[in-house]
Amino acid sequence: MEQKNTEKLLKEKLREKGLKVTQQRILVLSALEQNSGAHMTAEEICELVSQEYPEIGLATVYRTLQLLLDMQLVDRINLDDGCVRYEIGHLLKGSEKHNHHHLICRSCGKVIPFDGDLLEGLEQHIEETAGFHVLDHEVKFYGLCSECMKTQKSMEVFTG
Repeated sequence: MEQKNTEKLLKEKLREKGLKVTQQRILVLSALEQNSGAHMTAEEICELVSQEYPEIGLATVYRTLQLLLDMQLVDRINLDDGCVRYEIGHLLKGSEKHNHHHLICRSCGKVIPFDGDLLEGLEQHIEETAGFHVLDHEVKFYGLCSECMKTQKSMEVFTG
């Protein structure tokens, strides 16, 4: 998504909620957008934003992320590495719901976003049978990335 469109949407959403449009809010969102797929921590976001806005503090970044999370402009993800990470939210991606999952390599720790949500049928079944409307979901698959599989196969050939 083009940065101008993101800024425009952020400004609209903030005004709808009666909130101020601040440079810090725009910079935090822009840092996430420009590093889409990086799954950044608040500290990493703060480091990037402070290059352009040195006065910003980590507490401001955390408050901004919480605000953007509440507005569904960013998503918070837990990749089981002890850190809370953030990515551009589904509203900015132009979708009504979260539509990608994460593939996590057990060997090297690489996180690969996987686009495509194949769980709509399950969500519909849950609603029909349990009367529970799913608003969102998060799926993580653990395994080996292609590079680690190649390394493992070459080690098997070498030792086998």
